[in-house]
Amino acid sequence: MAVVLDLLRNDQRPRHPEKAHRPDKPIQRKPDWIRVRAPGSPGWAETSRIVHEHGLVTVCEEAGCPNIGECWEKRHATFMIMGDTCTRACSFCNVRTGLPKGLDADEPEKLADSVAKLGLHHVVVTSVDRDDLGDGGAEHFARTIRAIRRLSPATTIEILTPDFLRKDGALEVVVAARPDVFNHNMETVPGNYLTVRPGARYFHSVRLLQRVKELDPTIFTKSGIMVGLGEERNEVVQLMDDLRSADVDFLTIGQYLQPTKKHHEVVRFVPPDEFKGLETTAYAKGFLLVSATPLTRSSHHAGEDFARLKAARLARLAPEAVNA
Repeated sequence: MAVVLDLLRNDQRPRHPEKAHRPDKPIQRKPDWIRVRAPGSPGWAETSRIVHEHGLVTVCEEAGCPNIGECWEKRHATFMIMGDTCTRACSFCNVRTGLPKGLDADEPEKLADSVAKLGLHHVVVTSVDRDDLGDGGAEHFARTIRAIRRLSPATTIEILTPDFLRKDGALEVVVAARPDVFNHNMETVPGNYLTVRPGARYFHSVRLLQRVKELDPTIFTKSGIMVGLGEERNEVVQLMDDLRSADVDFLTIGQYLQPTKKHHEVVRFVPPDEFKGLETTAYAKGFLLVSATPLTRSSHHAGEDFARLKAARLARLAPEAVNA
């Protein structure tokens, strides 16, 4: 039986204590269509230096993202605020779980300083779940957005938030800070929630995204799912309908990759042609933008996708303006 230690932090405690006694699940060999270049370019090294000098956490490292080499070479990083320890225990996620430390009050300014030094045109900020906090970390998100705006007013801001489950008023605090993109991932179809995302509630997440549009229709909304977790195609199509009923603009679909033997197994590697079929279906449902490939991740190519998202909205609004 394997025990996963937190070697990212040179910590000999189990990284996922709740998974330590689960039976091992073999990690399947990846197919030929899932191949990435190992990180190590000068651009990657410079991004790494700035991130670590400021004591910042990135989901790129914590979640073991396969695209880290490509993104960091281009100085694209997804910053993870409120620590490196999550209060949830999702079976797919490689982020450390347990009891988090208190918030770093200086983190918003430190992150904003890094964004300015990296010269980012578009930044993605996510977080661990913080069920231990009264507002789920909503005010910390808002402070971070405002700090980035002060130091880098031309930088567009995308946030990837937890669900703020049972945190009344938290969503309103975040939306009032006016991020350009509000992302909250559904992660999987509702039939998988008990085994994949047991701490969350599917329709609460749908309603969260719908509520963002009600509070501020100008904010782009976005959500992502993984496939390969045992879902059926009709379940994915129903999820698309649920998100469109919430007026979500952008959908990302990527292949689930098993981080360790203690995590949920990969039920199936979905071939590229099936991703193309899902993309076609999603566009037919009315999404402004869809990214569906095996290596698609929520923040992959986020800056380029934001430009495409704006263009798609303008293109859709143009005929309406003519007919008005």
